[in-house]
Amino acid sequence: MAMSVFRNIPYAAGPTGAARFAAPAPVPGVPAAPGADGSGPTAPAPERRFPADLSPLMGPGWVRGEDYLTLNVWTPRTDGDAPVMVFVHGGAFLSGTGQAPAYDGTSFARDGVVLVTLNYRLGALGWLDLPDAPRNRGLLDVLAALRWVHEHIADYGGDPDRVTVFGQSAGGMIISALLVTPEAAGLFRGAISQSGGLHALTGAEAAETTRALADRLGVPATAEAFADIPDERLVSGLAEVPGVGPRLSPLGVVLDGLDDTPPPHPVDLLVGTNTQESLLYQRPEQRAAIDAIFRDARERLVSRSDKAFTYDFDWRGGPFGACHAVELPFVFDTTDLPALRTANGLLGPDIPPSLAAEMHGAWVRFAMSGDPGWSGAHRFH
Repeated sequence: MAMSVFRNIPYAAGPTGAARFAAPAPVPGVPAAPGADGSGPTAPAPERRFPADLSPLMGPGWVRGEDYLTLNVWTPRTDGDAPVMVFVHGGAFLSGTGQAPAYDGTSFARDGVVLVTLNYRLGALGWLDLPDAPRNRGLLDVLAALRWVHEHIADYGGDPDRVTVFGQSAGGMIISALLVTPEAAGLFRGAISQSGGLHALTGAEAAETTRALADRLGVPATAEAFADIPDERLVSGLAEVPGVGPRLSPLGVVLDGLDDTPPPHPVDLLVGTNTQESLLYQRPEQRAAIDAIFRDARERLVSRSDKAFTYDFDWRGGPFGACHAVELPFVFDTTDLPALRTANGLLGPDIPPSLAAEMHGAWVRFAMSGDPGWSGAHRFH
């Protein structure tokens, strides 16, 4: 049977009204027709600008609509029992979507893997820490999606006992948070954190953002008060709230006592960073501090794991060097997207054809066997 694609499958009810700040509510998963065009609503998000054209990774921006807690499935055959990979996108906890062109799962399905991408709540709706709302609602969304995968992926040709989660940047930090979240136990057997690692805000740090946004909006710092504010105002108000110090986002996973959290779940683990992460942001005065954030988060996760495969991505042939996010088209084997190859594209025109095959192949091997194909550390270049 030929590869099939199912798009915009709801894994939780659309968060509306006061429910925007509640835990995700379950709904039956109803698949779209194979080959649907992929258009669908995305989580409320600001328009963000970078020196590089990141549209292949960020997608179309905010597409209005309430039913955006959805996922997409690429499968080699619906009657199989293939290993499953679930991707959690990045975007500084503020933006992004699993529907972005670079996250097309065709290459994974071609190579015998069921690939799942998803949307989760962003910005204030997903990550603002509020005293009268569940903490880390975006993380709860990802957990709900993983439960959907556990219950339904067999209907799409996937093996629910062979699930690998992977994510990049904010998505990589979410993956690492899942590793120390008790409710996630048993939902996956492998995890990949790309430019993420174990990194979180304390409750005190998160409260700074909550107070700043409440002050700008002129409301008390509670979910009850925020419930009456439309998404557009929440998005624009949060865009006016700066990060603290070198932080790249005012939001993030909130976890007090990070160094005292339990050891990560005993799963196969692959962790890596790019050698020039900070070049994406074009902030020369903060490059050392930004690179330290990624390096320290990586080492915090690796040092607390019994066994972890590690990698460094060091291909510097594009206009932005081995910067943050540059490895993603190689992982998904989507380097042929035209927007990646322009003068301000993330990769530029001269892309080694073997690198995507090498990196994508390692991710597939890891999903298949828990071993990417090397011992210790590996360098992609």
